[in-house]
Amino acid sequence: MRVLFHVQHLLGVGHLRRGELITRAMAARGIEVTVALGGHPVPQMPFADAAVIQLPPVAIAGADFKVLYDEAGAPIDEAWKARRTQALLDVYERVRPDVVLMEMFPFGRWRFKFELVPLIERATRDGAQCVTSVRDILVATKHPERAKYAAELARERLAAVLVHSDPALFTFGETYPHAGEIADLVAYTGYVTEAAERGAVERNDRVVVSAGGGAAAGALLDTAVAARELAPPHIRDRVWHFLAGARASEAQLARLAGLANERTIVERFSPRFQALLDGAALSVSQAGYNTVMNLMRAQIPAVVVPYDDGEETEQAFRSARMEAMGLLEVVPGAALSPDSLAAAMVRADARRDRPAPAIDLEGAEATAAAIARLIGG
Repeated sequence: MRVLFHVQHLLGVGHLRRGELITRAMAARGIEVTVALGGHPVPQMPFADAAVIQLPPVAIAGADFKVLYDEAGAPIDEAWKARRTQALLDVYERVRPDVVLMEMFPFGRWRFKFELVPLIERATRDGAQCVTSVRDILVATKHPERAKYAAELARERLAAVLVHSDPALFTFGETYPHAGEIADLVAYTGYVTEAAERGAVERNDRVVVSAGGGAAAGALLDTAVAARELAPPHIRDRVWHFLAGARASEAQLARLAGLANERTIVERFSPRFQALLDGAALSVSQAGYNTVMNLMRAQIPAVVVPYDDGEETEQAFRSARMEAMGLLEVVPGAALSPDSLAAAMVRADARRDRPAPAIDLEGAEATAAAIARLIGG
């Protein structure tokens, strides 16, 4: 059983982490996974359970998704697209997969249509199954024709649309207007996060401040440093553990590192992030898919500051729903200040023992099981 998994990250590293967890679950079922990696490598996320083939990497500048840059830092052109498409098709021919698994496309990753449509066409011609892996919330689009095209392509070419959500929290149709047209293709997997069985919790009673990938969280980290001084002693005087993120700038990391002492730990990245949260007293973070589901697994008080620059709506939508359900506290980016963040930490801490609704967090295993069924395993 062979799967070719197309993985493309641009700003954060959430897609990589979710991809790693799904890959691990597939490998545990004996599925041979080859990852076609489209972004620059992130050493902290090596996809150790798969064979990784690096495509010519592409990136963005800052948070601007409108222009893609090649490995030399130049805007991509038609010749580059042709080279990359051929490189991807060469990987396909080498692997000859039973299943081609894609992230988001055609419901996202629209700028990679140039290579993914030829991949889908080649795979379906050969009898391989094509499947897309979709996050719980789609980013709002100003191009309704793209949403319509996605339904048409899915109906014609896809074997399944695996939605990594629990419909008790979010349904696909809430952010995708044509969900009813492909309802028979849609399967909810539950949220993809760390496995439930992780051993005994090691209490550390820290305040964990994390920046996700770190490429766009400098304001959150700096504000958390200032908010600490405004927090009451039972929060302020704990050990604070800052994680700047795999893609944080060296300047950001150095600024934080200068604060390190016996009550302040600073790291770029921790491979034990879930374990840190499991034993923590409080979390402060952005509201990306992976971090929020780590929090739901840990079941600790949490404050999130959703990333909402540009046209990004996903984190704000997710966090508003979860705040209404009593699952966490939210500070909107426009309202972020040391005072507002310190107040939110106090509110979150006061909710420590309140019951919370259950959410399906076994999405990695359910995804692997769905892929295995398609292959016939």
